[in-house]
Parts: sequence; C-alpha cells; structure tokens
Amino acid sequence: MIDKCLGAQRSRKIQRTLRHCKVTILCLVLTVVVLRGTIGAGRFGTPEQDFIEIRDHFNYQSSRKLAEPHRVLEELQTKTSGDDDPNNYNTFDVDKLLVEDEEGDPKPDPNKPYRLGPKVSNWDEKRSDWLKQNPNYPNFVGPNKPRVMLVTGSSPKPCENPVGDHYLLKSIKNKIDYCRLHGIEVFYNMALLDAEMAGFWAKLPLIRRLLLSHPEVEFLWWMDSDALFTDMSFEVPWERYKDHNLVLHGWDEMVYDQKNWIGLNTGSFLLRNCQWALDILDAWAPMGPKGKVRDEAGKVLTRELKDRPGFEADDQSAMVYLLASQREKWGDKVYLENKYYLHGYWGILVDRFEEMIENYQPGFGDHRWPLVTHFVGCKPCGKFGDYPVEKCLKQMDRAFNFGDNQILQIYGFRHKSLASRRVKRVRDETSNPLEVKDELRLLHPVVKAVKLLFINCY
Repeated sequence: MIDKCLGAQRSRKIQRTLRHCKVTILCLVLTVVVLRGTIGAGRFGTPEQDFIEIRDHFNYQSSRKLAEPHRVLEELQTKTSGDDDPNNYNTFDVDKLLVEDEEGDPKPDPNKPYRLGPKVSNWDEKRSDWLKQNPNYPNFVGPNKPRVMLVTGSSPKPCENPVGDHYLLKSIKNKIDYCRLHGIEVFYNMALLDAEMAGFWAKLPLIRRLLLSHPEVEFLWWMDSDALFTDMSFEVPWERYKDHNLVLHGWDEMVYDQKNWIGLNTGSFLLRNCQWALDILDAWAPMGPKGKVRDEAGKVLTRELKDRPGFEADDQSAMVYLLASQREKWGDKVYLENKYYLHGYWGILVDRFEEMIENYQPGFGDHRWPLVTHFVGCKPCGKFGDYPVEKCLKQMDRAFNFGDNQILQIYGFRHKSLASRRVKRVRDETSNPLEVKDELRLLHPVVKAVKLLFINCY
C-alpha cells in the first residue's frame, strides 16, 4: 500500500529511517540505565527525577572543569606568595636546625697543660700483638703496599656561603675516585671531637683517635677539604718512606736553616701508625687550644719564624717550629718530600693544565702533572677568603674537571673544556667492549689487583 502511494524507492528510505530510530531509542535507553547505575540515579523513583539528576550531574562536571584551572592557579599564587609555607625550602629558616645544646663542654683547667688524651705507652708492642691476633686485617695489603686511610672532613654546619657545600661535594667525590683506584680507605669527619681544638687544629684529636681505633691501618693520609687530586694515576712511592713516620711536602733548607713558616705544608701529609706518631701529636698539640693559649703561641711563632704574619697559632707554623727547634728528636723520622706534589699550590699550577695535557700524561705527580692541587687561601666554605671569589671558584672547577677527565676517559667521555660541566663522547661505542684499551690503566689498576690477591691468601 505504501509502495503504491509513495513509490518503492521512497518507501525503502522511510523504512530504513524507522529502523535507525528504533536503534537510537534502544541505545538511549541503555545509556540511561548505565548512567543510573554509575551516578546513583533512580533513587527518587521516577524517570522525571532521574532526568533532573542526570542533567544536574553533567552541569556540575562541566562547571568543575571550568573552575579547576582557576582554583589551581589560586592555590599556587597563595603558596608562592606566603612566607610561612612549610614546603618552601627557600623561605625556611635553616637556623632552626642549627640550635646548639644549652649545656656546653666543661671548661678545661687553664693551669694544666693541654693534652689530646691519656698518655698511651708501648703502642708499637700492643699494636704488633693485635696484628698477630687478627691476621685477616694485615697492615700491609701487598709488597711495599701499606694499608692507608685517607682522612678529611668539614664543619658540621652548612657552609657560610650558598655555593660552598657544592664544592665540598666535588672535593669528596674527587678524593673517593682516587682512593677507589688505589685501594685506599676513606674516613670523612663532620664532628668537632674537641671544642678546644677548633679551626686549624681540629685534625689532631681526630687523627689520634683514628690511629688508636684502627691498628690495622699503617698510614693515615690527612688531606684538607680544599685540596684536590689532579693525577689519578700516580701511586705514592711507599717504599721511599720505609724508615720514616711523617711525610710532609716541604724543603729541609727552608724548615731547618731558614725557619720559614711556609717551609712545609700540613694540608696533605702521611703519618705512620706508631708510638712515635702519638708522641709527636702530643708535642704538637699544646699550642692549639683556642683563646689565650693560641693567641700567645701565635706571638711566639711570629717572633721565631721567618716572614710569619701576626695571627694566632696555626698547626703548620707550630710544626715548623717543632721540627726546627727539636730536629735531633724528630728530624730523623720526618721526610720532607718535594720530588712530587703531595701539596701543590694552585696559583702556579691551574693555568698550566692545558700545557700539561698537550705535553705530558698522568703518572708523574710533579710539575708535569701534579698529584695534589691545594687551594690555599680560597676558603670555599667560608664568607671571606684571601683571593677573589670568582677566581677561586673558576680555578677549582678547572682543577676538578682536570682530575675528573681522567675518570671519565675510562668510560669514553671527557668535559667539553676544563671550564665546562658538560661532557662529550671521545670514544665510539663498540660491540666488543672488553677489547677497549685502558690506556692509563685506571679501570683495573695493578695496585688494586695486588691488594685483592694478597687478602684472598688468608
């Protein structure tokens, strides 16, 4: 009938439209059912109320999306503008964490001479017995290779300038790299063990305590935090010091003849674990207590030592004075080393690094490639130094990168320049990595292999 009235083709279009409407209505019903189950519609009991609930739900979601960015922006503005935000490191007063205990250390009796601790006697005999009873902790880890502990540290408080702690981190990273390659243990100290021996002198009570606590260690290597290793390949000639107990960078003529206060340097030195070492520490320490004792001792040192400025007693001047005035007692066991840079003054070295790279290679330890570059007078952790801050920090970056390049080259990288933190690839990747030559022999150094073989024998 419909075909006759409208025609066959028009009739099929109408039927197709009706079928589509049926499918659409069915989909709508299913959608409503799903929404009712999802958002909790239907609890009012009528379709009209369900429709109102669905409409309100979608309106709420739409308005929430529009309001969300504005709300987040408001919260961010509130947080950034508030100085009391507990999550903001920039506005937190770090002094709240640095409050000292009200009770201080008991004041020492000014009428009694200062001592680092109770007198220890027969330490060589006691230590020898301990080593025999503990064969798993030999004081020599290879032929002519003593067990060494490098000791360094910094103040328990944050640095006085914002960037200082970053350079302390670079410094300890540099020392760990060298010690890892040469089988040396590391002790990093942040505690002031004796309040009377603050400043220059804080190392003395620490060194004494470590000597007595680690009888297995043959040599302690003290190194200031502002000194960096710049020759990662150089191995200390331990055999040279078999008859000596204290090794300092210095010159016999300047110390014993001229009594020059810079005739040696105590920023990097080696001390054997023995009774002699304990005795010289006891003789060295009396000028160290802060206050009147240190001030008066400073006057004596300025009067007795060549070219020394007038300031309180420091450990370096005290050592020069001790050796020069009592050479017959201490001199035979002290080795003043100047064949390589156990301490190298940064002012005459850092600007020559490019020349060294062009003409030499690591392993010399001397003026051709210094073992240690020491930034005397820069004081990167303090507020004021003896040299311009920019110069000190730039030169410290160069020295760090100079040493770090020797580590990175093991893995095929190096810094883009000695002034750059960024690195570049200097060796292509290979499908046979074990065939890559370790030109500086730092990846598997001989001294480390000897140590492991010796220990495994026990």
